[in-house]
Amino acid sequence: MSAELNESHLTEAAILAEVAASTGLPLEEIEPGDALADLGLDSIRLMNLVETWRAAGAGVDFPRLAASQNVETLVATVLGTLR
Repeated sequence: MSAELNESHLTEAAILAEVAASTGLPLEEIEPGDALADLGLDSIRLMNLVETWRAAGAGVDFPRLAASQNVETLVATVLGTLR
């Protein structure tokens, strides 16, 4: 995960890059409609992403992100919580 990520850098591309790094998948293989579980984004990985994005200024929490149906919803949720 990027230690230099901050709110001004918290973009859709940055979020997708963090998801790719967390799952070990190439970024180009991740599609907006992909289900998080199908990507291998389990609760431990998701919690790590929550902490990364909180540190970057997003007001995300685990339950809201865990309820995301797919990558597109996850990105929208994170971006919608920026302070």
